[in-house]
Formats: sequence, structure tokens, C-alpha cells
Amino acid sequence: MAAGKTLFAVPKAPGKGGRKARYQKKGRQVDPLAAREITALLGDRSRQPDLLLEHLHLVQDTYGYLSADHLTALAEEMRLALAEVYEVATFYHNFTVVKEGDAIPSALTIIVCDCLSCELAVSMAMKRALAEKYGSNIRVTHGACMGRCEVAPVVRVKDRYVGNATADEVDKLIEAEKRNDPPFVPSYTAFTDYNEVGGFSTLAQLRVGDLKAGEIIEMLSDSGHRGLGGAGFPHALKLNSVLSVPGPRYMAVNADESEPGTFKDRHFMNKNPYQFLEGVLIAAEIVDAKKIYIFLRDEYPETAQILTGCIKKLKAEKLDGGREIILRRGAGAYICGEESAMLESIEGKRALPRHKPPFPAHVGLFGQPTLINNVETLYWLPDIIRKGPGWFKEGGRHGSKGFRSFSLSGHVKKPGVYITPAGITAKELIEEYGGGMQDGHEFRAYLPGGASGGLLPASMADIPLDFGTLEKHGCFIGSAAVIVISDKDDLKMVARNLMRFFEDESCGQCTPCRAGTEKALLLMEEDHWDSDLLTELSAVMRDASICGLGQAAPNGLMSILKHFPEAVK
Repeated sequence: MAAGKTLFAVPKAPGKGGRKARYQKKGRQVDPLAAREITALLGDRSRQPDLLLEHLHLVQDTYGYLSADHLTALAEEMRLALAEVYEVATFYHNFTVVKEGDAIPSALTIIVCDCLSCELAVSMAMKRALAEKYGSNIRVTHGACMGRCEVAPVVRVKDRYVGNATADEVDKLIEAEKRNDPPFVPSYTAFTDYNEVGGFSTLAQLRVGDLKAGEIIEMLSDSGHRGLGGAGFPHALKLNSVLSVPGPRYMAVNADESEPGTFKDRHFMNKNPYQFLEGVLIAAEIVDAKKIYIFLRDEYPETAQILTGCIKKLKAEKLDGGREIILRRGAGAYICGEESAMLESIEGKRALPRHKPPFPAHVGLFGQPTLINNVETLYWLPDIIRKGPGWFKEGGRHGSKGFRSFSLSGHVKKPGVYITPAGITAKELIEEYGGGMQDGHEFRAYLPGGASGGLLPASMADIPLDFGTLEKHGCFIGSAAVIVISDKDDLKMVARNLMRFFEDESCGQCTPCRAGTEKALLLMEEDHWDSDLLTELSAVMRDASICGLGQAAPNGLMSILKHFPEAVK
């Protein structure tokens, strides 16, 4: 055998270019310019995964959209899979993703609210008129409820909003954006003014031991205080459930009120933010929360500015107790009203509801026990403790005790947020607080709990509006968003608007909700509605959907089929 020869050939290692192929890393390559831009933009900010939504907001705020190159560079910078970054960016409505080859969107976009309160105020006619006026220069599109239903119709341009919108007002909004005028921030109760009326005194008593956590929980139980985000879970039970599991614990505040017709939380945060924040800190003290996360909807930029300043003030005054209060910005997803979906979003993921059990009180944010409350629930906490459970139970009508906050919109003369006796009826609410029906309109129907709470005819407007009073009629009070329908409204339009909203907001995780809302809407686009088929489809959605979105999506439809069958034939 010749020298240098071996009996067996030595195989080449794979990937060594045996076929003279040019070596290249797998997957999409990072553009060097985009990488430098992302690195500079993030600066010394943390790259931890739960900040993904915050960083996506930062990129879009800077460049106006999310390009494929920037998403790739962000994934590399945060050490995340590009698929994960892309799926999060495309999940939320308020992110604009531009793929390779796609046209770059115009610098300005006019968003016209298409929720029920705004459509009752002919917002879709305005959208068509604006599209004709601005043509291709400015993009005109629709958007879900913007939490300003008391001034419907509402139009948004970036972080600027105009209520009772007209073409002239939209022109002024665009000019203000071009001039970069400071956005409007409403006046609110100042720190010194809140302190002068006993603000933070309850928190101080709790911290020095003059007031015990157990005493507060007993007060809440005695007062009958319940969660006011929609489900109405007893507050004392929730606190005890969180305390039953060893720490470390977290606290998450759901300020993402996206239920169409609901704007009371925005009202409380904008008017008296320090009372809300004292309630947050009291609850955090009770459960010994390690950190506090406030998840605020993206449509409330003025509220974000207010809370940011107030949180800084609390830290300067050493009232935060050394706890970090983290304000997280939503990105446009109604599903975040579901508590576990909100937790997923805070963790930087798609807002997909989790299967339960385990419940978030035991296994919540980052896998730890988590106290979750809505804004109004916490807002009343300092008052209940200072004034006593009896104060909270004072008043009430028709067998109910205490008071309720309502977001009132639709065809009434004075829409707005009203604090009324609990158990008030829709008729009383409209006449005593809403100023009666608008001129030329007759009361025909109302939604007692926003888009998901069902619909009742005017002939049933004498039912007390409270927890447990509406369920036997196929409705519920939920977030107490009352939308008033008149004889001038097309009930088919109302039903389609509600179902279109749920179709648009379905997270897509479960088939009954994802496919059910789509199929229901297709059937509802027909001139003649197949009531039997729609009823069967609704039953599947209610029985088999993972979370409350799919379960409540048919409520408006089924209410109209029940109470107004002649309107859908």
C-alpha cells in the first residue's frame, strides 16, 4: 500500500463546505445599521424579556412603525427568538409592523373609534368623510373603544384625542401634532390638597402597627366591598387567598379598562390619582407585595403622564415604603381585561389567558402569588378604612346597599361618570343623572354592563342595577357601563357592532371564540338571520370558550333575539 494512504477514507465533518457552499448563519441576519439604532435607542435600559412590550413601544414611538430590520435587531439585542418578538408585535393592535417590501405608512394616522357609543354618534360616517378628505396623504382607519365614550365620537392622532369630533376639530388636532404642541393633561387633586384631607394617614397607621392587616380585611368583609372591574369577587376573600400562599408576592393593578362604554377608571385616576395610589400601597402592604405593577391602557397617555409624576412624588416623600411601583403600558388588547392575560402581557408575551387552576392569587406574575385588583376597587379602599364599613353601606335603593359608579353614554343629554346609590334603575339613572334622552330620541333599550353585559328593552328599565340582579335576565352589570339605545338606532347594527368587536378582540387561542365570533358575524351580515343556527353557535361559544371573552361575546346577540325578534327578521 502506497505511503500516506489509509485503508479507510476519513469522512469530512458536516458543514465544512463539501459542496463549496458559502457559509452563512441560519435565520434572518441582523442589519448592522438597525442593530446600531436599536442599541443606541435602548441605551442603558434593561434587556430583560418582560420589557419586550416597553421596548416595542419605544421603537414605534421613535420611528413611527416596527420594521422587519428593527424587530430582528431587537430580538438579537434582547436575546429572544425572532419568532417570539414577531408574534408579540403582531398580536397587539397598536403596533404597526412593516415587512420587507411593504409600503412605509404615512407619518400620521387618523384613528376613528368604532365602539358602540361612537357608532351611535355616526363615527363611521365621519371615518368615510375623513378618508375622502385626506385621501392618500394621511391614513384613516378605525380603532376599538378609546375610553372617552362620554364625548363620542372620538378621533385619535398619535397620543392626541378629540371628543365630539367634527372635521374642523380633526384638522386642529392634526395641526397641533405637526406643531408638536404639548398634549392636554387635565388638572387633578394635588399632593398637598390630598394630604390636607387625611390622605396617606391610613397607610401611615398600617405601617406603624396602629392598624393591622387583619382588621382591614375584616372591615372589607363587613362592608361587602367587591372587585369593581367586572367579576365582582369579594375583596376580603381575594386578599385572604393571596395571603394563604407563601411569598414572595406581587401586586398587579389592571388599569386596562377596554370594555366598550367604560371610562370610570380613567375618571378616578385623572381626578384624584393620589387616592388611587394610596389604595394601591395599602393593598400592597397588606399582602407584603415585593413589587407593584400598574398595567395602564395605551389609550390613556395623559393618565400615564399624571401617574408617572405622582409615583415620583411618592418616592421623593418616601411614601412608597421602598416598594418599586412599575407603570407598564398596554398595546391595545381587550383580552388584557382577563387577569391572567394581563399577567402574560406584563411578562412581555402575547396576552393569552391561562388555564385555571392554578389561579393567579396562588401562581400569578412570574409564577408567584399575585394580588390583582382593578382601579376603582383600590380607589375606595382608603375611604372605607377611614370612614368605616358603615359609610360604604350607606344609602342604596331597591334593596341594595351603598353606591355604584356608572359610565353613562349613548343617547342621553349628559353622558359621564356618575356615583349613584347602588341598585338604581336604568330609568332613574337616565332621568336623574343623564338629563333624560336626547331631543328627538325615545328610550328603546340599554346595555347595563358594556358590550359583554347583554341588552335589555326599555320596558325592563326598572330592574335594580347591581350584582346578582340581572343574571336571570341573561345580563350582568360587569363594569357598570350603561349605553342607552334609542328608537332611531338599527338593532341589527348594534348586534353587528358588538360581535365585530369581539371578533376583532379574540386572542385566537380557542376555536369556539376565534371561529365562533367570525361565523356569527358572517351569519349576521345576511338580510335574514337564522335564529336557530345563531342560538346553537352561541351556546357552543358560551360553553366551550376558555375565558370570559368568548363566553360573553354572544350576550348582545342573544338579548336582541330574545327581546326584539321582529328587528332581525
